[in-house]
Amino acid sequence: MKNAVAVTTACRLIEKSEESLSLTDLAQAVGLSSSYFHRTFKAHTGLTPKDYAAAHRAKRVRAALAREATITNAIYDSGFNSSGRFYETSCAMLGMTPSRYREGGADEDIKFAIAKTTLGDLLVASSATGVAAILLGDDAETLLRQLQDLFPKARLLGAEEDYEAVVAQVVGFIEAPKIGLHLPLDIRGTAFQRRVWQALRDIPFGQTWSYTAVAKYIGMPRATRAVAKACAANKLAIAIPCHRVIRRDGSLSGYAWGVDRKEIILDRENSEKDR
Repeated sequence: MKNAVAVTTACRLIEKSEESLSLTDLAQAVGLSSSYFHRTFKAHTGLTPKDYAAAHRAKRVRAALAREATITNAIYDSGFNSSGRFYETSCAMLGMTPSRYREGGADEDIKFAIAKTTLGDLLVASSATGVAAILLGDDAETLLRQLQDLFPKARLLGAEEDYEAVVAQVVGFIEAPKIGLHLPLDIRGTAFQRRVWQALRDIPFGQTWSYTAVAKYIGMPRATRAVAKACAANKLAIAIPCHRVIRRDGSLSGYAWGVDRKEIILDRENSEKDR
């Protein structure tokens, strides 16, 4: 109980502070040593104090951009003391520039292409940062509608010839997953989702974990349902291997691109792991 109160107090301090608080400052404020406080905070929240502060700052930025009349007002309302510092960090927080965020991603260019694989139709889409979506399905038009839902105000550009090499790498990765995917990814999600997705990428090739195991791995053993929701929100099929997460009894659970595909992918990885 004492530790829970200390973590709650630290969270409120982080949320109310206009400046970044050091680990030492936070630990002293709640009467704990720095190392013990760091471990305790992560065990209760699933995030380090630094990551929690970054997630809270990102939340404030998004709210301020939606509420304030100008980006300048949003900068100071979200706790930044200078526009320089704001622009240094805002793109990483938002996945795009603040002006594009205010416009719902308007004017962002998303290249895409559709290909055929042994798993069905494949849609690959990229932003200027990297591959932002890998979608699988039975119908190309349905995949295109899903892409439009993901980026409702972006300019969707049918990929030119120079994009074929990107698509070819993804197709090759799907057919022979052991080769890996060596492309930059544009991973967009909440702090919690990104934490789960990183855990999925840490699952060794050819192995599976349960949702409970993933929750424990990120330091939040009671967050099994939240982990499942984060898996379902993944839009980078195969690259973020949510297919490697199964039920505790070993049975296959739902998969955004179909349980049949999940079974094929796992069988393929299992057969390749010892080669």
